[in-house]
Amino acid sequence: MKITDIRATTVAVPLEAPLLHSNGAHWGRFVRTIVEVEADNGLVGLGELGGGGQSAERAVTALTGYLRGHDPFELENLRFKIANPTASLYNNRTQLLAAIEFACIDLIGQHLGVPAHDLLGGRVRDSVPFASYLFYRYASGAHAEVRTPGQLVEHARALKERHGFTVHKLKGGVFPPDYELECYRALAVAFPQDRLRYDPNAVLSLDEGVRFGRAIEDLNNDYLEDPVWGLEGLRQVRERVAMPLATNTVVVNFEQLAANVLRRSVDVVLLDTTFWGGIRPCVKAAGVCETFQIGVAVHSSGELGVQLATMLHLGAVLPNLTYAADAHYHQLADDVIEGGPLPYRDGRIAVPSGPGLGVRLDRGKLAAYAELYRELGDYPYDRDPGREGWYPTVPNQRWADPDVPLDALS
Repeated sequence: MKITDIRATTVAVPLEAPLLHSNGAHWGRFVRTIVEVEADNGLVGLGELGGGGQSAERAVTALTGYLRGHDPFELENLRFKIANPTASLYNNRTQLLAAIEFACIDLIGQHLGVPAHDLLGGRVRDSVPFASYLFYRYASGAHAEVRTPGQLVEHARALKERHGFTVHKLKGGVFPPDYELECYRALAVAFPQDRLRYDPNAVLSLDEGVRFGRAIEDLNNDYLEDPVWGLEGLRQVRERVAMPLATNTVVVNFEQLAANVLRRSVDVVLLDTTFWGGIRPCVKAAGVCETFQIGVAVHSSGELGVQLATMLHLGAVLPNLTYAADAHYHQLADDVIEGGPLPYRDGRIAVPSGPGLGVRLDRGKLAAYAELYRELGDYPYDRDPGREGWYPTVPNQRWADPDVPLDALS
């Protein structure tokens, strides 16, 4: 089996509402690039990547000359063809590699007639648990703003009733820390039996991170995720706060994982199938974490159904996955895969059982959302459409005003 062609299609799939985060916003849609890798046996493997609100089509198709004639089974050679570590100092292709790796695993699974998780060691669970991913958000159509503690609790309750979540993650770093502490504690009061996690995306100062962590030590926390930036900052918070610390920002490769093993800064590593360059590196990293008793979770970087399938196959094969995974998936209004969005059942999503990744493209929806992308274009992920001229700093001091309703975009 040899690769004969690579195609890329950028789509804009609507979110229920624009979502705020510490470094900007998701502007009411996810811009994702869907990758199709065709082989000489007629099979087509699927991949997916994001781009901070921008298309990655040209970067993907530029790899055609590297990959035409490549055997999809040769995944280690693929890594060096695309993301040689020295060459990557000039042209970092980690997420491009991930999308192609997804597609090659999909091709191999289809060729052999087995699901991806069988190629990765075999599943140890049939479904993967997920946390509700709670965002402050702008009002949009029938979807109300999420700004106040009461609105946040109402939104979490609706998601719990609809999808069965028993773990709730608040994406913070938008409003002043004391205000977000009030919101977080309101979740704890409303859902006393459920577990919680807080993630301000590394924008708190060291003092704020320690103060916030100590203020929630009495709650039913999974962990405190990226309160401050960097391994050294996280290590200092970890020494002063009595709960596990987690990261998805600064343990995203094996050099950083080694540093965390040698001098512990975080207790939980959120593995992202795009940030790490594919599913296989995440499995390898999870093995290192298992050896050194570092917890693992599955991170979400804004997925549609293709990348969600990679997260599910990853979650299926990790015996040391003891935390619910993250997903933006329930914030989407639709998807580009056949059958529509994969359903949640009791807070879990079933692992696909079909060959390869186990999902196929709905060509009609792919075309429709490609047209929507052409109509709307890119957006800057690191800007907030409601705060003209604003941009984030780390640590941040320029918070959104919690007294201003999120009912319109400027």
